[in-house]
Amino acid sequence: MDTGGKLKKGAGGRRGGGPKKKPVSRSVKAGLQFPVGRIGRYLKKGRYSQRVGTGAPVYMAAVLEYLAAEVLELAGNAARDNKKNRIIPRHVLLAVRNDEELGKLLAGVTIAYGGVLPNINPVLLPKKSEKAGKEPTKSPTKATKSPKKA
Repeated sequence: MDTGGKLKKGAGGRRGGGPKKKPVSRSVKAGLQFPVGRIGRYLKKGRYSQRVGTGAPVYMAAVLEYLAAEVLELAGNAARDNKKNRIIPRHVLLAVRNDEELGKLLAGVTIAYGGVLPNINPVLLPKKSEKAGKEPTKSPTKATKSPKKA
Protein backbone atom coordinates (compact mmCIF):
# COMPACT_ATOMS: atom_id res chain seq x y z
CA MET A 1 0.00 0.00 0.00
CA ASP A 2 2.18 2.75 -1.26
CA THR A 3 0.71 6.26 -1.25
CA GLY A 4 3.10 7.50 -3.85
CA GLY A 5 5.47 9.21 -1.39
CA LYS A 6 2.92 11.84 -0.35
CA LEU A 7 1.74 12.22 3.24
CA LYS A 8 -1.94 12.74 3.80
CA LYS A 9 -2.87 15.76 5.88
CA GLY A 10 -4.76 15.36 9.15
CA ALA A 11 -8.10 16.88 10.05
CA GLY A 12 -6.61 20.27 10.92
CA GLY A 13 -4.23 20.28 7.98
CA ARG A 14 -1.32 20.43 10.39
CA ARG A 15 -0.10 16.96 11.23
CA GLY A 16 3.53 17.65 11.99
CA GLY A 17 3.63 20.29 9.29
CA GLY A 18 5.24 23.74 9.40
CA PRO A 19 5.70 26.37 12.07
CA LYS A 20 2.70 27.48 14.14
CA LYS A 21 1.43 31.01 13.58
CA LYS A 22 1.67 33.50 16.42
CA PRO A 23 -1.80 34.23 17.86
CA VAL A 24 -3.18 37.67 16.95
CA SER A 25 -5.64 39.30 19.35
CA ARG A 26 -8.99 40.55 18.17
CA SER A 27 -8.02 44.05 19.31
CA VAL A 28 -5.05 44.02 16.93
CA LYS A 29 -7.22 42.65 14.12
CA ALA A 30 -9.71 45.46 14.67
CA GLY A 31 -6.95 48.07 15.05
CA LEU A 32 -8.09 49.02 18.57
CA GLN A 33 -6.39 49.74 21.88
CA PHE A 34 -9.35 48.64 24.01
CA PRO A 35 -9.54 44.90 24.85
CA VAL A 36 -12.13 43.20 22.64
CA GLY A 37 -11.83 39.84 24.42
CA ARG A 38 -12.30 41.32 27.88
CA ILE A 39 -15.32 43.36 26.78
CA GLY A 40 -16.80 40.20 25.24
CA ARG A 41 -16.27 38.36 28.50
CA TYR A 42 -17.98 41.16 30.47
CA LEU A 43 -20.93 41.15 28.05
CA LYS A 44 -21.38 37.40 28.57
CA LYS A 45 -20.87 37.50 32.33
CA GLY A 46 -23.21 40.47 32.77
CA ARG A 47 -26.13 38.46 31.36
CA TYR A 48 -27.33 41.38 29.24
CA SER A 49 -28.63 38.81 26.76
CA GLN A 50 -28.62 35.04 26.29
CA ARG A 51 -26.20 35.21 23.37
CA VAL A 52 -23.50 37.67 22.31
CA GLY A 53 -22.51 37.97 18.67
CA THR A 54 -18.89 38.07 17.52
CA GLY A 55 -19.15 41.66 16.30
CA ALA A 56 -20.73 43.08 19.47
CA PRO A 57 -17.58 43.34 21.63
CA VAL A 58 -15.59 44.73 18.69
CA TYR A 59 -18.19 47.44 18.08
CA MET A 60 -18.48 48.26 21.78
CA ALA A 61 -14.69 48.44 22.19
CA ALA A 62 -14.51 50.84 19.23
CA VAL A 63 -17.22 53.08 20.68
CA LEU A 64 -15.63 53.13 24.14
CA GLU A 65 -12.21 53.87 22.66
CA TYR A 66 -13.62 56.76 20.62
CA LEU A 67 -15.35 58.27 23.66
CA ALA A 68 -12.21 57.93 25.80
CA ALA A 69 -10.06 59.55 23.10
CA GLU A 70 -12.55 62.42 22.73
CA VAL A 71 -12.69 63.14 26.47
CA LEU A 72 -8.91 62.89 26.83
CA GLU A 73 -8.32 65.23 23.91
CA LEU A 74 -10.64 67.89 25.32
CA ALA A 75 -9.28 67.44 28.85
CA GLY A 76 -5.73 67.80 27.52
CA ASN A 77 -6.73 71.07 25.83
CA ALA A 78 -8.26 72.27 29.11
CA ALA A 79 -5.04 71.36 30.96
CA ARG A 80 -2.97 73.25 28.38
CA ASP A 81 -5.26 76.29 28.73
CA ASN A 82 -4.56 76.23 32.48
CA LYS A 83 -0.80 75.91 31.81
CA LYS A 84 -0.61 72.40 33.27
CA ASN A 85 1.06 69.27 31.92
CA ARG A 86 -1.09 66.81 33.83
CA ILE A 87 -4.81 66.18 33.46
CA ILE A 88 -6.73 66.40 36.74
CA PRO A 89 -10.46 65.80 37.39
CA ARG A 90 -11.11 69.55 37.07
CA HIS A 91 -9.87 69.46 33.46
CA VAL A 92 -12.10 66.48 32.69
CA LEU A 93 -15.12 68.33 34.11
CA LEU A 94 -14.36 71.48 32.12
CA ALA A 95 -13.94 69.41 28.96
CA VAL A 96 -17.19 67.51 29.40
CA ARG A 97 -19.37 70.44 30.49
CA ASN A 98 -18.11 72.79 27.76
CA ASP A 99 -18.83 70.24 25.00
CA GLU A 100 -22.51 70.18 24.02
CA GLU A 101 -22.76 66.49 23.06
CA LEU A 102 -20.60 65.11 25.89
CA GLY A 103 -22.45 67.38 28.32
CA LYS A 104 -25.75 65.88 27.20
CA LEU A 105 -24.38 62.32 27.43
CA LEU A 106 -22.98 62.86 30.93
CA ALA A 107 -25.67 65.22 32.21
CA GLY A 108 -26.48 63.15 35.30
CA VAL A 109 -22.87 62.29 36.12
CA THR A 110 -20.93 63.77 39.04
CA ILE A 111 -17.17 63.99 38.51
CA ALA A 112 -15.40 63.73 41.87
CA TYR A 113 -13.18 66.76 42.66
CA GLY A 114 -14.31 68.40 39.43
CA GLY A 115 -15.94 71.47 40.94
CA VAL A 116 -18.44 73.49 38.91
CA LEU A 117 -18.30 75.61 35.78
CA PRO A 118 -17.49 79.24 36.48
CA ASN A 119 -20.83 81.01 36.10
CA ILE A 120 -22.27 84.27 37.46
CA ASN A 121 -25.90 85.03 36.79
CA PRO A 122 -26.13 88.27 34.73
CA VAL A 123 -28.74 89.65 37.16
CA LEU A 124 -26.11 89.72 39.90
CA LEU A 125 -23.57 91.72 37.86
CA PRO A 126 -23.37 95.52 38.43
CA LYS A 127 -25.44 97.63 36.06
CA LYS A 128 -23.65 99.50 33.26
CA SER A 129 -24.39 103.23 32.76
CA GLU A 130 -25.99 104.44 29.48
CA LYS A 131 -22.93 106.31 28.24
CA ALA A 132 -19.35 105.38 28.95
CA GLY A 133 -18.23 109.02 29.55
CA LYS A 134 -21.19 109.96 31.73
CA GLU A 135 -20.70 109.73 35.49
CA PRO A 136 -23.16 107.69 37.49
CA THR A 137 -25.74 109.78 39.38
CA LYS A 138 -24.46 110.95 42.73
CA SER A 139 -26.38 110.89 45.93
CA PRO A 140 -27.07 114.31 47.45
CA THR A 141 -24.15 115.69 49.45
CA LYS A 142 -24.08 117.90 52.54
CA ALA A 143 -23.68 121.03 50.38
CA THR A 144 -27.08 120.57 48.72
CA LYS A 145 -28.86 119.92 51.99
CA SER A 146 -30.21 122.75 54.04
CA PRO A 147 -27.71 123.85 56.66
CA LYS A 148 -28.24 122.64 60.18
CA LYS A 149 -28.92 125.16 62.88
CA ALA A 150 -26.39 125.20 65.61
